[in-house]
Amino acid sequence: MAEGDTGMNALIGAIVGVILAPIVPFSTVVGGAVSGYLQGGDRQEGLRVGAFAGAIMLVPILLFLLLLGNVFFFAAAGGVYPGPSMFGLAGGVTIVVFIFALLFGVVYVVGFAALGGYVGNYLKTDTDVGS
Repeated sequence: MAEGDTGMNALIGAIVGVILAPIVPFSTVVGGAVSGYLQGGDRQEGLRVGAFAGAIMLVPILLFLLLLGNVFFFAAAGGVYPGPSMFGLAGGVTIVVFIFALLFGVVYVVGFAALGGYVGNYLKTDTDVGS
């Protein structure tokens, strides 16, 4: 947890963000802020470690979305075994919606975590928080 240990600080911020996700809206900002605060350095360091924490946060979030996507895709396909005939209108719409949701989720998680890293770095270097 030393200042400048990017991997460990990003991992700690990612754990905070994932744990708070069901409870706190914009928990990715909080996780990024924790990692940016622990990282120290300049604003670029805060952005970088926040984005890295967001990338780590994506792993459990994407695993959950994969499970959820499979359930919705199965339901949209009419509950049949996946095969060539399941790609009707419902299956195609489900795939398109899932891809857009996935892209939005990636931008949301990594972008807000990077913003949190910037804010956490600002709090550490330019304010009296934690002194």
